[in-house]
Amino acid sequence: MKTDASSTLPPVAPPPPPEVPQTAQPAIPLIPATAARPSLADEFVTAAPTQGFNLARDLALFAHVRAEGGRRVVAIFVASTVVTIANMFGQVELNDWNGRFFDAVGRKDLSGFVHDLWTFLIIIAVLLALTVANTFLQERLKFRLREWITRHLLVEWLKPLRVYQLSFAGEYGHNPDQRIQEDTRLLGDYSADLGCGIVYSLLQIIAFVGVLWALSAQVTFQVAGFDIAIPGYMVWCALAYASIGSALTWLVGRPLIALNGERYAREAEFRFALVRVNESGESIALHGGEKDEQRHLEAALAAVVDTMRRISSSLAHLTWITSGTGWLSLVVPILVAAPAYFGGSLTLGGLIMVAGAFTQVQGAMRWFVDNFSRLADWRAAVHRVARFREALDNLPAIEEGAEEIKRALHPDGHLAFEGVRILLPDGHIIIDDATVSITPGERVLIVGDTGRGKSTLFRAVAGLWPWGSGTILTPPPGTMAFLPQRPYLPLGTLRNALSYPSPADAFPEADVRKALERCDLGSLIAKLDQTERWDQELSLGEQERLAFARLLLHKPGWVFLDEATAALDEDSQRRVMRLFDDELKQTTVMSIGHRPDLAVYHTRTLQLVHGLDGDRLKLKPPPVPPPPRRWLQRLDDWLMTIR
Repeated sequence: MKTDASSTLPPVAPPPPPEVPQTAQPAIPLIPATAARPSLADEFVTAAPTQGFNLARDLALFAHVRAEGGRRVVAIFVASTVVTIANMFGQVELNDWNGRFFDAVGRKDLSGFVHDLWTFLIIIAVLLALTVANTFLQERLKFRLREWITRHLLVEWLKPLRVYQLSFAGEYGHNPDQRIQEDTRLLGDYSADLGCGIVYSLLQIIAFVGVLWALSAQVTFQVAGFDIAIPGYMVWCALAYASIGSALTWLVGRPLIALNGERYAREAEFRFALVRVNESGESIALHGGEKDEQRHLEAALAAVVDTMRRISSSLAHLTWITSGTGWLSLVVPILVAAPAYFGGSLTLGGLIMVAGAFTQVQGAMRWFVDNFSRLADWRAAVHRVARFREALDNLPAIEEGAEEIKRALHPDGHLAFEGVRILLPDGHIIIDDATVSITPGERVLIVGDTGRGKSTLFRAVAGLWPWGSGTILTPPPGTMAFLPQRPYLPLGTLRNALSYPSPADAFPEADVRKALERCDLGSLIAKLDQTERWDQELSLGEQERLAFARLLLHKPGWVFLDEATAALDEDSQRRVMRLFDDELKQTTVMSIGHRPDLAVYHTRTLQLVHGLDGDRLKLKPPPVPPPPRRWLQRLDDWLMTIR
């Protein structure tokens, strides 16, 4: 809760009406929709997460954050607390000034009136400086806290294989981009605001409860001619008023926690659907699928609107409590102290001091009431980030109850499958008992019908697919390169995409140009330092040739190709595959493909043959290259010499 100069003024003038509680900006999926009536939104109702809200468990996960910046966050929070303590001393002094000032007004003491005005200016100047300092520190705390948590999540998310395996982690592994970007922003903003706010309120209670308790001695009641004073009378009144408001707020506003979480889920799905349409614009246009996409997006929007409708109803119910207690707080302190004032035991200045201290204590005690909707948003953001963090920690648990493929380095630097059985996560066998050895210098092609598990075998070699049994012995990881069906081109310049994962300046300019020319991409040399979405600017065939140019720069000892030439015509395929006869002739190749003409570029062909318990790898004799291909190859050799 931020403090400003207006919060320190005496309650003689009505403050602005209490704000209607606001909800946070959308973040990411949390809990399933609870609407019972069927609607378009039902299309986007997902399965419920297995774990509910448990604040202690969620916060415990953040106790182990070790990212850079943690000490800076603590230092800023401590500095903000120190400034808040100084602010409390100023608030107490301002409350004492209220009594002196209005007593001077009541006595019509002009000199005292003028003196107190000068004192007021000094107090306000100090409080203003403290408020500005506290605002500055709170804003810095927001982005430093977000930076600290985001850095930690990025480090954990980008550990080897986690990005891929997170997709198997269920509900809490979905949409990591939104969890890292949006949820951490919400968590940082709300944690800073609410954390500093509750510290301010606690210090406010500590500072003014004693003052109010002492002033309560001046509040006496006339009963049968006797003056009766209730120890701490005003304190108990403030506590009772705040307790009633907090209890009613909790009872009425509790559904907001779940509803805000549900809204995050629906917002995330809507955003994902929009991004998906934007990324697939060409395919949608070619199929004429705009109407179908519109129906799909309207269903996602309907889910968002349906959730927001229920949130608006809950907020309206909550406003009865928050606004009602806010308006009543204008007169409650005067009412509870009025008997003493009209009985003559309190002066006007004493009434103002008692009412001011009561307002401070009661306002601090009703912090929960004023911030409940924000607490609901904060609670949802904590849950989202904590569950994502937990999903990252528990990735090894994906294999619990299932066999796991063992991996080790081959003592001679070969690639060997020893009784490898590859399973789906549900235990279904797709490849059974693969036993084969590939020695350096070999060119091995693996063929088989579509859907028989060739790409899964490719992932198992890379270490992405753990489900199965047996052992895969591999050459050193630094000697292997993998080309998937669709090449990956990172954001940035074309030079960066060509050098990936090495830095953009890792290779000499001459080598970069030669690699592009060798793969028939010479027209791209002039664009090397341009920043574009190269995965959209280049055709799929150009992207595949760029991947081979990348191989020319890195010169790996082992290359694994998964349909890496599927988008190339026969002539372009021959040119890139001939790299393994020339510049990359020391490279061992294992290819996966469907095209029959790939066999001529390999020394051995293995075929996945259907069996009772899954497919098996069997040796297939390589075909003899037909004469026309040899003439084409000689012609191509001659053209290369005169180029």
